[in-house]
Amino acid sequence: MSVAVTETLARMPVTTLKGVGAALAEKLYKLNIRSVQDLLFHLPRQYEDRSHVTPIGALRPGTTALVEGDVQLADVVLGRRRSLVVKVHDGTGLLTLRFYHFRLSQKDSLPRGTRLRVFGEARAGASGLEMYHPEYQVADEPLPPPPETLTPIYPVTEGVTQPRLRTLVTQALERLAREGLPDWLPPAAAQGWSLPAALRYVHAPPREADRRLLIEGRHPAQQRLAFEELVAHQVSMQKRRAEVQAQRAVALPLDPPLAREFLAQLPFPLTGAQRRVLNEIAADLHIPHPMLRLVQGDVGAGKTVVAALAACHALQAGYQVALMAPTEILAEQHAANFTRWFGALDIPVVSLLGKLGAKARREANEAIVSGSARLVIGTHALFQEEVRFHRLALVIIDEQHRFGVHQRLALKQKGIDGQTSPHQLIMTATPIPRTLAMSAYGDLDTSVIDELPPGRTPIQTLVIPNERRAEIVERIRAQCLTGRQAYWVCTLIEESEQLQAQAAEATFAELLVALPELRIGLVHGRLKAAEKSAVMQAFKDNELQLLVATTVIEVGVDVPNATLMVIENPERLGLAQLHQLRGRVGRGAQQSFCVLLYQTPLGHLGRERLSTMRDTTDGFRIAEKDLELRGPGEVLGTRQTGLLQFRLADLLRDAPLLPAVQVCARDLLARDPASADALLERWVASREHYAQV
Repeated sequence: MSVAVTETLARMPVTTLKGVGAALAEKLYKLNIRSVQDLLFHLPRQYEDRSHVTPIGALRPGTTALVEGDVQLADVVLGRRRSLVVKVHDGTGLLTLRFYHFRLSQKDSLPRGTRLRVFGEARAGASGLEMYHPEYQVADEPLPPPPETLTPIYPVTEGVTQPRLRTLVTQALERLAREGLPDWLPPAAAQGWSLPAALRYVHAPPREADRRLLIEGRHPAQQRLAFEELVAHQVSMQKRRAEVQAQRAVALPLDPPLAREFLAQLPFPLTGAQRRVLNEIAADLHIPHPMLRLVQGDVGAGKTVVAALAACHALQAGYQVALMAPTEILAEQHAANFTRWFGALDIPVVSLLGKLGAKARREANEAIVSGSARLVIGTHALFQEEVRFHRLALVIIDEQHRFGVHQRLALKQKGIDGQTSPHQLIMTATPIPRTLAMSAYGDLDTSVIDELPPGRTPIQTLVIPNERRAEIVERIRAQCLTGRQAYWVCTLIEESEQLQAQAAEATFAELLVALPELRIGLVHGRLKAAEKSAVMQAFKDNELQLLVATTVIEVGVDVPNATLMVIENPERLGLAQLHQLRGRVGRGAQQSFCVLLYQTPLGHLGRERLSTMRDTTDGFRIAEKDLELRGPGEVLGTRQTGLLQFRLADLLRDAPLLPAVQVCARDLLARDPASADALLERWVASREHYAQV
C-alpha cells in the first residue's frame, strides 16, 4: 500500500485520546510518544498472566499470581523498617501484603472486610507467604472478570503508570480497528500477519498464547513487526549512504607509482588478503564519489600497511590525507610508522595531538592549511573547527567504534573548498560479527583481512587462579632474563574494595619488590601524555623489561619482543577487549603466552568468557561469542549504542532476517520512496540521529 493512503494515526496527536491532557502528553513525550501511531508502536517488553484467580491456599513461594480476598487486618508495624502490613484471607489461606513505601491514608482505606484483587510474587516470610508492594484493586463494587488476555508490561517513565498506559493503548487499538494503518511489507515478509493483527496480538495476546515465545520475542506476530523495524533501520542506513555517495569526491589514480615505491621499501611481502582489500579500496577511490569502506582485520593482520598504501593514491595526486586515532598513544605510534615509511619518500608527516603546546599547534595548523603537511595524523583534535585542510581527499579512521557516527560524518565538511567530500576508510581490529556489521555499519562497504602475516606463532592462553600468582611472577622473571619482555595488565588505577581488584600502582610496587633485578615501568590513563609516551618508548626500545599497565595499551602498541602478558581480573572485561589486549603479544616469530589471572570464585559468565579465550584465537569467533554474551551495544561501545536501541528487534535473535531485510529496504526505496520515508517516521523518527548525515 502506498503512502498515498493518508496515515491518519501518524498525524493524530496523542491528546485526542480520552484522559490525555497537556501534562500527561509531556510525560508521554519522554517515551517518544507523540501520536496515536507512536502509542501503537510502543511495544511490551514483558507479559504477565492475570487471566485467572489463584486460591491463596494454592500459592507457592516464587509464583506470581492474581488472588482475591478480604482484608482481616491493616496495621503499621515497627521493625527494622517501618512497614504497612495487610492480612488478606480468601477461605483457603492467609496472605500478608507488605508495603515499605506507604501513606497513612493507605492504611485507612483498607478497613477490615474490604475486598481486594491482588497481583504479585509470593515469597516465604516470617509470618508465612508474603507479597511485597503488590498491585491491588479495591472492590468497591463487583470487580470485572479477570482479563482474557495476557497483561502487557511496557517501558514507562515517571508519572506514567502501567495501568494508565494500558488504558491508552486499548483506546489506540480501538482507533486502529476503525482507521487502519498502511502496510508496506511484501506478503512474504509479513509471514501471514496483517499489520493491525500483529499489533493487536502483541499488545493483547490471548491467555492461551505461548508466554515463553512472547517473552523471547519469537512469536510470528512479533517477528513480523521486528522485520518491519529492521527494514526501517536499513532504509535509514541506505538513505544515509545514498546521501553521502551523491556528493562529489576526487577520482584518484588506480595504480600510483608511489605505492610501488612504498612496497619496495617494505621488508616483507603483502598477504593475499591485504592485496585483495587494496584492490577493493583502489576501485572505490577511482570513482568520483566518496568511498565509505570499513576494513576489518584481526589483531596483527596488517591494517596499518593497507591504510598507508591507500594513502599513496591521494598523495600521488597531490592531495592531503588525514589519519584519526582514538588515543594519543595510538596516534603517536601511527605517526612514528608513517614518518618512517613516508620520510624515505620525501612526504612530510604532521602530528596534531592534544599535548601540543600553543606554538607547535599553530605551526601544525599553518602547515595543514597551506598544504605543506601532506599526511596529518591526530586524535579527535582533527575535528576542531580551527583545523582547515588545503586539499583533503582521504580520511582514514582507526577504531571507528570509539568515535560517534557524527564525528566521522563531520569530516566531510573538511573536503576541498567545501565542494567535495573526502573518501573515508575506516579500520577496526575489533572483529565485528557479520550480523552486527550489516546493521551498525549498513552505510559502509566491508572488507576483511582474514589472513595473518607468515611467521606468526599462535599465542598460547593459560587460565590460572590468583592463588598461583607467585608462580606467574617467577615465570616473568625467567622470561625477562632470557631477553624477552612482558606486560602485566591491571583493570583499575586505584584500589577498590568493592571490586577486589588490585590496582596498577599497587601491583607495580609489589613487582618492584618481587623482581628487583628487572627494569619495570608503569603506564596508566592518569599519566600526562608526555609521561605515557616516554614510558611506552622506553618499553619499545627494550630499556624496560616489564610494563605494568592498565587497558590503555589495548590498541595499537607494537613491541615484537614482548612474548608474555598477564591480565589480572580478566573476568571483568569483555571478550573483544581481552582479545585486543592479548594481541599485544605474539607479534614476532617467538612463542608467546597470555596468562588470564582470575579471582576465585568465578561466576558462570566469567567461566564462559575465559574458556572461550583459552580455546580460540579467532577474532571473529570471539566476536560472535561476545555478541551472544553482552549484546550489540556493549560490543560496539557506548558511542554506538544509540544506533541499536530497537523497540522489538534483536540483532542476535533476528540475524536470519537480515539478508531479506536489506533486499526489502532496497526495493522499497527504489519503488516507493515516499512510503519508505513514512516507514522511517513510524519506527525511528523519534531517534533522529539514525538518519542524520
